[in-house]
Amino acid sequence: MDGAGGPGEGPAQEALQSLSRRLQVQEKEMELVKAALAEALRLLRLQAPPTSLQDPGTLGPPRGSPAAPPGLPPTCSPSLVSRGTQTEAEVEVEPSPGPPGLSNGPPAPPGGSEEPSGTQSEGGGSSSSGTGSPGPPGILRLAQPPQRTDTPRRNSSSSSPSERPRQKLSRKAASSANLLLRSGSTESRGGKDPLSSPGGPGSRRSNYNLEGISVKMFLRGRPITMYIPSGIRSLEELPSGPPPETLSLDWVYGYRGRDSRSNLFVLRSGEVVYFIACVVVLYRPGGGPGGPGGGGQRHYRGHTDCVRCLAVHPDGVRVASGQTAGVDKDGKPLQPVVHVWDSETLLKLQEIGLGAFERGVGALAFSVADQGAFLCVVDDSNEHMLSVWDCSRGTKLAEIKSTNDSVLAVGFNPRDSSSIVTSGKSHVHFWNWNGGTGIPGNGTLTRKQGVFGKYKKPKFIPCFVFLPDGDILTGDSEGNILTWGRSLSDSRTPGRGGAKETYGIVAQAHAHEGSIFALCLRRDGTVLSGGGRDRRLAQWGPGLVALQEAEIPEHFGAVRAIAEGPGSELLVGTTKNALLRGDLAQGFSPVIQGHTDELWGLCTHPFQNRFLTCGHDRQLCLWDGEGHALAWSIDLKETGLCADFHPSGAVVAVGLNTGRWLVLDTETREIVSDITDGNEQLSVVRYSPDGLYLAIGSHDNMIYIYSVSSDGAKSSRFGRCVGHSSFITHLDWSKDGNFIMSNSGDYEILYWDVAGGCKLLRNRYESRDREWATYTCVLGFHVYGVWPDGSDGTDINSLCRSHNERIVAVADDFCKVHLFQYPCARAKAPSLVYGGHGSHVTSVRFTHDDSHLISLGGKDASIFQWRVLGAGGTGPVPTTPSRTPSLSPASSLDV
Repeated sequence: MDGAGGPGEGPAQEALQSLSRRLQVQEKEMELVKAALAEALRLLRLQAPPTSLQDPGTLGPPRGSPAAPPGLPPTCSPSLVSRGTQTEAEVEVEPSPGPPGLSNGPPAPPGGSEEPSGTQSEGGGSSSSGTGSPGPPGILRLAQPPQRTDTPRRNSSSSSPSERPRQKLSRKAASSANLLLRSGSTESRGGKDPLSSPGGPGSRRSNYNLEGISVKMFLRGRPITMYIPSGIRSLEELPSGPPPETLSLDWVYGYRGRDSRSNLFVLRSGEVVYFIACVVVLYRPGGGPGGPGGGGQRHYRGHTDCVRCLAVHPDGVRVASGQTAGVDKDGKPLQPVVHVWDSETLLKLQEIGLGAFERGVGALAFSVADQGAFLCVVDDSNEHMLSVWDCSRGTKLAEIKSTNDSVLAVGFNPRDSSSIVTSGKSHVHFWNWNGGTGIPGNGTLTRKQGVFGKYKKPKFIPCFVFLPDGDILTGDSEGNILTWGRSLSDSRTPGRGGAKETYGIVAQAHAHEGSIFALCLRRDGTVLSGGGRDRRLAQWGPGLVALQEAEIPEHFGAVRAIAEGPGSELLVGTTKNALLRGDLAQGFSPVIQGHTDELWGLCTHPFQNRFLTCGHDRQLCLWDGEGHALAWSIDLKETGLCADFHPSGAVVAVGLNTGRWLVLDTETREIVSDITDGNEQLSVVRYSPDGLYLAIGSHDNMIYIYSVSSDGAKSSRFGRCVGHSSFITHLDWSKDGNFIMSNSGDYEILYWDVAGGCKLLRNRYESRDREWATYTCVLGFHVYGVWPDGSDGTDINSLCRSHNERIVAVADDFCKVHLFQYPCARAKAPSLVYGGHGSHVTSVRFTHDDSHLISLGGKDASIFQWRVLGAGGTGPVPTTPSRTPSLSPASSLDV
C-alpha cells in the first residue's frame, strides 16, 4: 500500500503537507488574477468595431444608451467572482440586457460551479444556454450570441480534462506577456484607467482588482481583499472628516490599590482624590449626579501615562501627581514627570522634573511648615534619587542618591521643612536639607540612618506618620508600630552629616498580624493603622493604647490607604481596588469597586444601561451604568475572556481560557449551562440577533454553533464552522441570523452559511451587500479605514459600531480610544482620539441606546464609561495630551 496513509505519518507531517498545498493554491490563484486582468486589458484595447461580434441581424443598443467599452460587446458587463479563498478571483463577461457597466448581481452560483445551465457539447460549449462557455476559473470568458457559430469561443476545447491545466498555464503566460507589452498604453491615454468604475476616477483601485469592485490593504505584507458593496458607486461619496459625535468621560470604575501607595486623600472641598490608570479621580461621596450608587466624579486627565502617587498641598486645593515613564508607540521610553494642578479648575499649574527622573515617580510630599513652598520627590531609578523642588518656579534645589533599596514613603516634618524622612525596604532615613539660600541646585541633603538596636529590623517599613509632639510612628512588615523620638546627636554615632539631633526607637507596639500598610493621624490626635493579613483597622490613643477596631470583609482585601472624611467618617482604600466608606462603629460599605487584574471580556445589556466584564482576576461583574455601581459579582474559578448577553437579557454566556463556556442566569446568578469545546481558550461568544443560535470562536481555529432555547437556558450542538487557518478573533451575525462574518489571527475574512449547515461561503463577493446585526470584526470593507499605515495586525484590539450605525469606536494597543464615522472605508480616515487608559485598551462596546461607550483597560484593570455627545454637544471636552502617536497622525484629533 501507499505509505501516505500509513501509521508512520503523524499529525505534524499532515499539517505541513496541508500548508504546502495551501501555499501552492494561493500562488495559482494569484496567477489566475493576473491572467484575468491581462485578458480584460487586451479585450478593451481591441480596435474592432462594436458590431463585429454581433450577428448582422441583431439590433444594436437603443439610441441614447451608453456606449460599450472598445472591444466589448454592448450586451456584456464585467464582474469579479471569488473562488475559494479571499485572494482568488476571476473576471467574467456575462450577457446583460442593460447598458454595460459593473455587474452588482451574483457573479457565480454558490459553491463556485463552472458548469453551464444547459447541456454540454463535445467541444466543451453549451448547446442551449446563453451563458458563456465553461472554462477554468480565472479566465476572462466572452459571452457570444447563440446564433453565431463561426466565431471561435474563448476557453472552449475538445481536449481531455488532463490537458486543461497545461492549456491554462499557456494562456496565463500569454496574458502576462500581453499585460507587460501593453503596460505603457495607459499613460498614452492621459493616465485614465480603461477599467473605470461607475464611481469615476475617485474610486480606489487596488492591485490585480477591477476598480470599483474591491479594495486591498496589507498587514505584515499580506494582502487582504475587501469587496465594495453594490450601493457604493465611488469611495469619494463616503463620509469624510471626524464624526460629529464626541466622547466625555463620565465615570471611572476602579481604584489602584493593588500595587500603589500614597493614593487616597480628602480635599478641602470634601472630594476624595485618588487615581487609576492615567486619570486622577475627584469623587464626591453621596453628592452630585450618579443616583444610589454614590456621588459624582470629576477627572484630571493631564497625564500621559499611569499615575503612581499623589500629594495634597496644605491649602487642600492644589494637588501633585507623579507618573511613570512608559513607552511610546515605537517602544521609545517616555520621561516621567510631576504635575501640580488646581483641583477646583482642573488646570495644570506647574510641570516639575521633566527629564530629571528615571523610570517613574515613586513618592512625593509637600512641605507643611512654609505653606507648601517645596516639593520632595523620590524617583524609581536604581539609586532612588531624592530631590527637593521649588513649587512656584519648578526648579530643583537639591538632589542626592538615597539608597539602592526601594523607597515606599517620603514626608516633610510638619514643624520643620529642613527635616525629611524616607522609609522603605529595611530602612528609615532621616534627612537634613540645607536650602542653599534658594539658589537652584545649590542645596545639600545629609542623611542619618535609623538604628533599630535591640529591636528586630523589619524587611519593609511601608508607612510613617508625624505626631504633634514631634515623634514619628512607623508601621512595618512585622505588624509592629515603632515610636521614634528625638535625641541629641552622639559624635560617636556613625553616619554622614552633622545634624544636631537624631531619632531613636523609644517604644514598640505589636498592632497587627502581618504587615501594616497605612497609618493616618486623625484631627483628634489619635492614630489609625491598617493591617494587611488581618484586614483590621485599629484606632490608637496616646502611648499606643488600643481604643477601637473594625475588620474589613475578606472580599475587599487588605487595607492599603486611610483618609479622614467629615466628622467620624473614614475612607479606606483596599488591595482589591475597592474604596470603602464608613466608620469604626457602623462598619464600611463600598462606594467604588473594580477588577484587580487584566480585563478582556465586555458586553452590554440589550435593553438596560448595564454591562458585564470579566478578566484574569476570575471575577464576573455586572455593572449598573446609571447608578455607577457594581450590581453583583461571582468567582468564575477560571479566567474569563469574552461574554455576550442573550437578546432576552435573561442569561449571559461567558467564555473561559480553558475551552469551557458557561451560561448564567442574570437574576439568580446560577449556572444553567456548562459546556466545553476543545481545550484552548475562547476568544469570542456571540448570540444571533433572534437568539436562536450561539456562536463560540476558539483558539483551535473553529467556530462552534449551538441551537438555543427561547429562554436561552438550554443549548445543543448544531454544527462547526471549519476553515480558518488560525485562531478566531472576532465574529458577527447577519441581521437575518443566518450568516456569520469572522476574522482570524492571520487576518482572514470568512463568511459562513449557518442556517445552511455551517458551510463556508467560498464566493466572498456574494456577501458584499449582506447587512450585519453588529460590527465588531476589525477587518472588513466598512472599517478598513481605521487601520494605520504599516500596522503589524495587532494595533487594534477591539472595534464596535454604534446601534444607529453612525459611528465606530476603536480600542488600540497604544492606550487610546478612537471615534470614527461609519462606514470608515477611506484610508487614513480622521478620528477623535481619547486618552486616559494606562495600558492597551482591550475592548469597547456601546450601550443599548448609544448614550454611552464602555472601554476596558488591559493591565491597568480600569473601566471607563464615556458619555456620547451629539453634534451640538453640551460643551467642549477637556483636552488631554496624546500619549502616543495616533493611528492616523496626520488626521486624528486628540481630545
